[in-house]
This record gives sequence, C-alpha cells and structure tokens, in this order.
Amino acid sequence: MSQPVELFGYPVIGRLGEGAASTIYRIRDPKSGVDYAIKHVVKRSDKDQRFIDQVVGEHRIGTSIQHESIRRIGRLFRKRRRFKVVEVGLVMECVDAPALDTRRDLTPLEQVRIFIRIAEGLMAMHDAGYVHADMKPTNVLLDGSDVRIIDLGQACEIGTTKDRIQGTPGYIAPEQAHRRRITERTDVYNLGATMHWLVSGRLIPTALPPKGTETGLPSGPLGPDRIAAPTPLVELVPGTSPELSDLVLDCVRVSRGERPASMVPVIDRLLRIDRRLAR
Repeated sequence: MSQPVELFGYPVIGRLGEGAASTIYRIRDPKSGVDYAIKHVVKRSDKDQRFIDQVVGEHRIGTSIQHESIRRIGRLFRKRRRFKVVEVGLVMECVDAPALDTRRDLTPLEQVRIFIRIAEGLMAMHDAGYVHADMKPTNVLLDGSDVRIIDLGQACEIGTTKDRIQGTPGYIAPEQAHRRRITERTDVYNLGATMHWLVSGRLIPTALPPKGTETGLPSGPLGPDRIAAPTPLVELVPGTSPELSDLVLDCVRVSRGERPASMVPVIDRLLRIDRRLAR
C-alpha cells in the first residue's frame, strides 16, 4: 500500500503501524514542526463503518481523560461524501517507543513499577467512567520508565454490553467473550493476563483460546467451567514474588465477583510488592 504524501493538511513522514482497518502514520505540523501520530481509516464498504465508529469513540473517550500513562488524543478530522463520513483521521501524541511485548529483559522490580503505572492509567479511565477493554502488552508503549497506554478503539462506558465479541485471545475476560456487561473488573482481568505474560512469557487459558490451540471443544467461547486455571507464576518462573503470583491469580478469576473490585486494591498490593523488591 502506497503511503500518502499528506493527510488532512499534515505532511506524512512515515508509517508507524497498522490495525484491523487502520493505518497509523507519523505526521508533522507544518507550523510548529512538532511530530504527531494519526490513525487513518477509510470506509471502503459498509462493513468498515464499525471501524469509523471506533475511531470516533476513541476520540470522544480519549479527549475526556488526562493522565500521564495514557497517550494524549487530539483533533479528529472527518471527510464526507454525500453527507456520510467516509474517512477519518485521529491526531494523537507521537510516542516513538517499543511496545511492552518486546521488553522481556526487564527486572522484577522494573516489571512491577510498569504494572503500577498501567494500573494508575486504567484507574484514571475508570474514574472518568470508561473501561479500556483491550489491555495487553502490545497496547502499552514503554519509553524508558514512562508508560503510555494506547488504542482506545474498544474502550467503552462502564456497564456496556457489546453487540459483538471484542477482545484478544489470551487476555480476554469471560464476560467479554460471552457479551456480558463490561466493568472495571474486566480491565482487572486483562491487566492480570498482561502481568502473567510479561513475567512468564505464557498466555493464560481464557474463554477464547488462541488460534491453533487444540481444545477438543466446539468453536466459540468456552463456558466458565471449561476455562482452565492458569499455572501460578511461582511455578513457572522461580524466584517470582509469591505476592505478585497471588495477585495475578486473583485478577484473572473466572468469576468476576472474585476479582479485585477496582484498580485501587491492585495498586495497593503492587506498591507493597514494590517496597519488598526495592529493599
């Protein structure tokens, strides 16, 4: 796919990445010389409408949240044809940093401090009335010790019941897979799965096994009684903090009511683990 020379009046400097139906470019403000990222989506058929809607929702939610751990969201551009939006561009903070899934070299203390920053960003979303609903290592950029949570395309108001399954196998909460209410505890589950993967390099069993996984079961989400318990981190990675291992297991409980109710107790427990590791 050829790269556009400019988008919505901004010169395009390079390509940063791609999503299901979007492309993210680096653009430069011709007046200030500052670089930004822009998420670009073109509606080529009716099935692409949901991707347009996701970008519009990402702008609405992102501009209502201000937190250092969440990528800043700027202006939304729209192009219309016959009064219908057929192209959008969402201007965002340009963070030239690797995703968390590329950083398997982190020390246990560094990992915990990253988990704290992610949890604080998610708590800011919850305080504003929203759930991220797709927390995973590829949706966290790590710039030195700075964390940026990205991709609010699946974010929604607390209590939303979605019309279709949204989430990522290996991280998706049972209520997402079965299209039930999305709450703060959904992000708790997604974060727990993210912590488990970063420490161990292994995905937890979820209601949507990754492609290629042999479950011996019909296709579709697994019922709660068919989701295997994850192996504790202390058994997978010798020397792992028992407190962190226990926290992860609590976060990914199949029953939503058995998980921490919010990010507040998650952060409190992570801070205690941080203090022990820092001694």
